[in-house]
Formats: sequence, C-alpha cells, structure tokens
Amino acid sequence: MKRSRKIAAGIVATVGIGWAIASAFAHPGGMGPGMMMQGKGGPMGGPMAGAAHGDASFHDDMQLVHAMLFDHEKIKRSVTNLPDGIRTVTGSDDPGVARSINAHVARMEKRLNEGRLFNLFSPTLPVLFENKDKIKTVVEMTEKGSTVTQTSADPKVVAALQAHAIEVSELARDGMAAMMRGMRANMMGSAQRK
Repeated sequence: MKRSRKIAAGIVATVGIGWAIASAFAHPGGMGPGMMMQGKGGPMGGPMAGAAHGDASFHDDMQLVHAMLFDHEKIKRSVTNLPDGIRTVTGSDDPGVARSINAHVARMEKRLNEGRLFNLFSPTLPVLFENKDKIKTVVEMTEKGSTVTQTSADPKVVAALQAHAIEVSELARDGMAAMMRGMRANMMGSAQRK
C-alpha cells in the first residue's frame, strides 16, 4: 500500500473511532452520561468527569455538536481577546449551519446560567462553570450566527475564557480531528495524574 493511502486510511480510522466515541456519548443506548463518573475520582477523572450529569438535554446538545463538527468547513469564526475576556463571531453562509450555531450558543448560555456542565474533554469548561457567577455574557444573534462577548473581573476566569475560545476555534477549523486531539490529550493527562 502506498504511503498516501496508509495515511488516508489512518485518518479515516481515527475519525471513525472519534465519531463512534462521540456518538456513544450522545446515543441513549451507548456509553451515555449515566455511565460517566460524576466526580473527579472516577476512571475518566479530570475534565471528563461528570461530563453531562445525565441531564435530559444532553442528547440534543450533542446532536448539535455533531452537526457542526460535520459541517465545520462551512463555519467562519473570529476571536478577539479583550483585557477582561473575549468577543467571538461565529457564523455561516449556510442557513442550516447558522441555525445550529445559534441553537448551540443559546443552549450553552442556558447551561452556563444553570450550572449544568456540558463537557467533552475540555480542560477550560470546568473552570468556567465553577466560576459562572463571575462571567458576564452578552449574545447577539443574526441570520448568519452569533457574536458572543464574555467578560470577567477575575484573571483566572479571563484566561479560561480565552483558552476556551481557542478550543472552540480549533473545533470549527478542524472538526472531528480537533475533538480527537482533545480526547487524546485528556486521556494522556488522566494517565499522567495517576
């Protein structure tokens, strides 16, 4: 087999495994939130622990993530770091993708306000959810997507907001490949903490 075919096969296998793992979290019959550890002491530990706490909207929220990962090439995103936070502009010329972006932003804002963590391998989201009362969020939605401004007076929270914006930008740019990198990094980090 030629080298390029081996590389392509490896990429397809990696993406396929990532999609299967991500789908398992979203699929009610798969390894769902009820099987995830609720605290940091469980087998997954760290950022993955208590990823969704088994709430009823996890499946729908994960479906939106899947749709955006699948259509990541149709997403345009820019991030401006502010002295006290971030301003992100995320949109698409595709009306369906734009609706998914707006729905995801609205759902994640609601989750943050309610303190219902939705996390697949992000080291920054637990910090943001633990400090949700220190974050001011302003969302502006358009037909093409959303502008989100999040600020805080706490430097640790500002750093987490800016780092999370980078994570989301990588997902928008690279789709499932970025999710796989995050999963690998989390698994390696969990192994090193033991």
